[in-house]
Amino acid sequence: MLPKANRLKKKKDFEKVFKEDFLILKFVKNNLNQSRFGIIVSQKISKKAILRNKVKRRIRESIKMELAEIKNGFDITLIAVPGLETKSFHEIKGMIDKIFAKTKILKIHPVVRQDAPSNDGAKSKSKK
Repeated sequence: MLPKANRLKKKKDFEKVFKEDFLILKFVKNNLNQSRFGIIVSQKISKKAILRNKVKRRIRESIKMELAEIKNGFDITLIAVPGLETKSFHEIKGMIDKIFAKTKILKIHPVVRQDAPSNDGAKSKSKK
């Protein structure tokens, strides 16, 4: 048994942990040549199916944009936590990028992207 000092006991402590992130990612290796995805958006997000489907579409599109950079051979499940329905597409995309980088399932580290424009080029143009 864990010592009392190492246990979360109060509801507000648990809520604080879950309030930090609006997405939970679970993954396991699958012995396939491709990665597969599951998206869980429960009725805790919204009782309205329209809103839940909107959240799923945003998550799917964010994954689709990163699909080429994701390592093969994983079964990945994304679980939406209440509060995600209020986020914009770009915020959701940022969260997914952050989670993928944190779990190291990307082929290329997201900070070192080759397709990102250089800031130096933009500064030198404005000085001329």
